[in-house]
Amino acid sequence: MRLLVVGAGATGGYFGGRLAQAGRDVTFLVRPGRAAQLRADGLRIVSPHGDAVIAPNIVLANEVRDPYEAVLLTVKAYALDAALEDFAPAVGPGTMIMPVLNGMRHVDVLAARFGKSAVIGGVCRVATTIDDDGRIVQLAPFQDLAYGEMDGAASERTAALDAFLQCGGFTARLSRAVVAEMWEKWTLLASMGAINCLMRGTVGEIVAAPGGADFVRAMIAEVVAVADAAGVRPRDAALANMNEMLTAQSSSLASSMYRDLQRGAPVEADHIVGDMLVRGREAGIATPLLAAAYTNLAIYQTRIAAR
Repeated sequence: MRLLVVGAGATGGYFGGRLAQAGRDVTFLVRPGRAAQLRADGLRIVSPHGDAVIAPNIVLANEVRDPYEAVLLTVKAYALDAALEDFAPAVGPGTMIMPVLNGMRHVDVLAARFGKSAVIGGVCRVATTIDDDGRIVQLAPFQDLAYGEMDGAASERTAALDAFLQCGGFTARLSRAVVAEMWEKWTLLASMGAINCLMRGTVGEIVAAPGGADFVRAMIAEVVAVADAAGVRPRDAALANMNEMLTAQSSSLASSMYRDLQRGAPVEADHIVGDMLVRGREAGIATPLLAAAYTNLAIYQTRIAAR
């Protein structure tokens, strides 16, 4: 199997780099600037599981000629439209496209462009970032990649993908409930992102403020109600963990969207918060706190777009 990883940033660079380190056939589709950096310095990983420097296989958008058996799509949601055209030549009749983007809107976009059967579910849990030197730095030890058919069926192609991803230096899981896992992660990210960005603070700072914990619980309840209406309510254990995590006193936890906002960078507001809001309205669910968070983020996005 040959795998094309679209993007060599914090997520794609980490999982793709570990697979390349394990001897898998991995190629990274990157922009010219990142390609130059990787060719000069290698793909560098700094991790509690061991540091690595890999000489990666690299292609630019205009260099993709033939289909790959699998495509791991790791770009930010706001870069999806541009990425579609970049990796389109890599998609053949038997290609699996495994996106690990946040939210669910990208599934519909990919199905419309390449056909519903080309898309499989994917969800990753990893805390990584790119530092000023272009290194991929893992911030916490967890590293989990789950994948499977969107309808939960067993298939030869996902079994082959599972075999390819095993022993890659991270936890790889073939899931029969990957859509539920994708929604579960989205529910957490939408709640945490809305909380952090609307209040401009970490979890601990918000909880310490008057009414902060009640605000957090009310935001979670709105988001969970939307998931429930979609038939994918988080499992009880996951819901309990989310409530505990987002109301922990003195916690420095903050979403990546809030960290991007603090840096003045683009954010995935439309895909993480906005799409959840749209689905809530379509289901007739009142989500005033979520709406306030999205309006706040929309103002921010308009401001940085005008720079």
